[in-house]
Amino acid sequence: EPAAPKGGVEPDARRFDPEGDCRGKVLSPSRRRSAVDHVCKALGVSERRACKVTGQHRSTQRKPARPRPDEKSLTAEIIRLASQYGRYGYRRITGLLRNDGWTVNAKRVERIWRREGLKVPKKQPKRGRLWLNDGSCMRLRPQYRGHVWSYDFVADRTHDGKAFRMLTVIDEHSRECLAIHVQRQLKSDDVLAVLTDLFQRHGPPAHIRSDNGAEFTSHTVRDWLGRIGVKTLYIEPGSPWENGYNESFNGKLRDELLNGEIFYTLREAEILIGCWRQHYNTLRPHSSLGYKPPAPETILPRPAGLPYATLRAAQQGDLNRRNSNLAGGPP
Repeated sequence: EPAAPKGGVEPDARRFDPEGDCRGKVLSPSRRRSAVDHVCKALGVSERRACKVTGQHRSTQRKPARPRPDEKSLTAEIIRLASQYGRYGYRRITGLLRNDGWTVNAKRVERIWRREGLKVPKKQPKRGRLWLNDGSCMRLRPQYRGHVWSYDFVADRTHDGKAFRMLTVIDEHSRECLAIHVQRQLKSDDVLAVLTDLFQRHGPPAHIRSDNGAEFTSHTVRDWLGRIGVKTLYIEPGSPWENGYNESFNGKLRDELLNGEIFYTLREAEILIGCWRQHYNTLRPHSSLGYKPPAPETILPRPAGLPYATLRAAQQGDLNRRNSNLAGGPP
């Protein structure tokens, strides 16, 4: 076979294996143990000689493999989570396991993941952002919670073929989904109603980012935001990557929920989308947050120095007064 040209990748006659070897190297003790057994069975040589040839220590060959006590339960839990969240990889599954109390690292989860043949289908490649000539990005970076919000529309259909729209609002710094409003039709008045409710609960942000849709660029929305003091950030037409945080969230919403659910009614869509939003904020690990959820549920601690019996009695008194008011008794 002729030698490969300079800088080429063709097979070379001077190579030991021009066709390449896809079996991989025998490095781990378990693979060497299997190699020794295969050599002894195929060639009929002694175990001593097979261990010497393969570089396997005889004590390692004779010592039986002892899996960890929690190996079966951990494998079953990984398979359960992978079946429940089909679009999650082993890193996000590791985050879920740690949130459930498992003391496990990503390497062990990856080993079990590969052994069980679990994998996530490849997604489309990411698009690049819009950059200036000096290498700086044009997009305003969020610096704190409430600095930059972004919102956009997502469309889908119920089982009868009728379309409905979703207005998604997220906080770009904390990655928390603030609202997913579902209706058959959404106009500028609906956008104002959703923003009014969010501003009352979280306070108005410093900036809000969106595309150039008619619902976002209407004079009513822009004047109202200007009176409140919220600055608008409109992306360039035909450049959805400038609204990357919201576009990424919408992709997760479609990939993890919309593509796998059949909505027979609009009410069913509202409930399932609301449950997914609750899971996204409180349980789903986010890679940019160190595989922690954006807004995990917290428990209000008992005030220091307050006995539990006193706190329980106060709660019982509030419950009795509430029941008395419902029954029509004295307040």
